[in-house]
Amino acid sequence: MKHLLKLMDLSGSEITDILNLADQLKYEKKNKIPHRHLEGKTLGMIFQKSSTRTRVSFEVGMYDLGGSALFLSAKELQIGRGEPVIDTARVLSRYLDGIMIRTFAQDDVETLAKYGSIPVINGLTDYCHPCQVLADLMTVRERRGYLEGKTLCYIGDGNNMANSLIVGGIKMGMRVVTCCPQGYLPDAAIMKWASENGKYVCTDNILDGANGADVLYTDVWASMGQEDEAEERRKVFRGYQINDDVMSVAAEDAMVLHCLPAHREEEITAKVFEAHADEIFEEAENRLHAQKAVLVKCMS
Repeated sequence: MKHLLKLMDLSGSEITDILNLADQLKYEKKNKIPHRHLEGKTLGMIFQKSSTRTRVSFEVGMYDLGGSALFLSAKELQIGRGEPVIDTARVLSRYLDGIMIRTFAQDDVETLAKYGSIPVINGLTDYCHPCQVLADLMTVRERRGYLEGKTLCYIGDGNNMANSLIVGGIKMGMRVVTCCPQGYLPDAAIMKWASENGKYVCTDNILDGANGADVLYTDVWASMGQEDEAEERRKVFRGYQINDDVMSVAAEDAMVLHCLPAHREEEITAKVFEAHADEIFEEAENRLHAQKAVLVKCMS
C-alpha cells in the first residue's frame, strides 16, 4: 500500500489488514510495548483546513512509531501563494518520507501522489475522509466483534463522511443506509457503485432508515467552509437528528457514533450524545491507532 487517497482504492481485505494492525498497535500502546516501526522517518502534515483530532493524532502517532511530524500550514507554504501542487509534491518528496494533507479538493491529494515520490495520506477533503472511517470501522468491530451483516445508518448531510462511510461499510459487508434531504445527497457515482456492489439504501425518511440499525452515525449540518450556509442548512436539516425517536426504532443495543465536533441539539441531542459518549470518544481515540496502522502500511 503506497498511498491512502480514498477508501475506494482499497479492497476489503486491505481494510481488514489495516484494522488488524490498528488493534495490535492499540494493544501495544496500552501496554507500553514499543512499536517504533518508523524510526527516523519524517511526515510532513499540510493543513489547508484546521483540525484538532487529525493534527494531534498524526503527531502523536509518528512520535509513538519512532518518527517525527512537521506541521505545515498552507498559509506559510508557497502552495498558499500560488505554487503549483505538482512543484510542491516534487520538492517535499526530496525532504520527507511521507505527506499527510487535510484540504478542500480531492484533486490536490491525487496530484500530490501522482507527482511526488513518497506516500501521501488523505487527512480529509470535501470528497472523502478515509482516516475517520477506518477509525469508525475499528470501533464498531471492537465493540460488536464483526462488521459483516451489520446495518449502518447515517443521518444528515451527504458529505465527505457519508461518501466514505458508504464505501467503507459496503467493502466490509455492511448494509448501509443514508438518510439525507433532497439536494444534499452523497456523491452520485458512489451511490451507484454501492447499489451495484452491496446492500445500500438512500432515503429521506429518517425513521424508516434507522429501523433496526446496529450503528447510527451523524455529522454537523454545516461543515468547515460552509459557515455562510449555516442558517439555511439549519432549516433544511431540521429533524435530521439522532434523538429518542430515532433510538426507539434502531436495534436495542445500537451504537451511536459522531466524527466530532458535535453541535448538541442540532444533529444529535445532548441526551443521546452523553448516553453514547464512551463509544464516541473511543471512536475519537481510534483515530490515533487506525492512522498509525496506515502510516506503517504506507511508510515502513
